[in-house]
Amino acid sequence: MPRMLAEKSDAVAAIAEVFREHGYEGASLSQITAATGFGKGSLYHFFPGGKEDMAAHILAHIDHWFETELFAPLRTGDPATAIARMMQSVTTYFQSGHRICLVGAFALTGTRDRFATPIAHYFRRWINALETALHRTGLDQTQASQQAETAVLAIQGALVLARALNDETVFTRALHRIEADLLRPARPASQPPTGQGSGGLDGGAA
Repeated sequence: MPRMLAEKSDAVAAIAEVFREHGYEGASLSQITAATGFGKGSLYHFFPGGKEDMAAHILAHIDHWFETELFAPLRTGDPATAIARMMQSVTTYFQSGHRICLVGAFALTGTRDRFATPIAHYFRRWINALETALHRTGLDQTQASQQAETAVLAIQGALVLARALNDETVFTRALHRIEADLLRPARPASQPPTGQGSGGLDGGAA
């Protein structure tokens, strides 16, 4: 059983990369068998529901990784440490911008309708966990919510731009700015932001 579980885990990781390269709809069974090294019989043994079953397992695997590495520390750990860890984990997971966000990619295509619940759940949990950490730094609930949403939006945008320009430094620079904004000391809710149209996370700009 442990060997079979390890093989299934390896297959999930390999299939995820096929989906990243070709998309859910574009990925063929022959591409999946080539990437995993498993024949069709073995694949259907692990994933009786075919590609939809594969994608569901991949989304669950991604969710578990982010829960362990990002969401749980943000909800319960020291806020500054957890935010710094989030940025490092994001850099590692997305390979400094070279690896697309598969959940985000699913959300942008017709695949979203098949997996609407886990896709929305992933992004909501990320925003909510970061909001919890930011609230503990002294931000009021509204400020924390706005900054959390803007930060996740900025990370996803940085991934797209880095891929579009084939330049990982775009992603690295963006993450440094996002982290600096998130770790900026909280100001009283009644105090207006410094300057106009700064575009920083502290001002809640998209």
